[in-house]
Amino acid sequence: MINYAIRLVLTGALVYLMPKLFSGITVDTLTTGVIVAFVMSLLNTFVRPLLDLISLPITFLTLGLFSLVISVGVVYLCTYLVDGFQVSGFFTALIFSFLLSIANGIVGSFQD
Repeated sequence: MINYAIRLVLTGALVYLMPKLFSGITVDTLTTGVIVAFVMSLLNTFVRPLLDLISLPITFLTLGLFSLVISVGVVYLCTYLVDGFQVSGFFTALIFSFLLSIANGIVGSFQD
């Protein structure tokens, strides 16, 4: 539980810093960044597997590229759920999703 909280705060801080790297992403406060990290973890735990299962045939036909569209959809769903967090554009959401995945991997590697 403590590891999850530390990971959540670190990921939230990274989410808060991402608008400084890329235009098209808006995060109002550090608290909003932590909330985005929490909501993204919930969406990736509960919603994404369901979307992966439903879209399995089209993901198979596109050789896995449709999973990128699902990632963008999860980011857009997060922008809908969290006030103070905005991502404009498909490719911006894709880059955000990709960078968040890499950041989670790096933060997780330090905790193990």
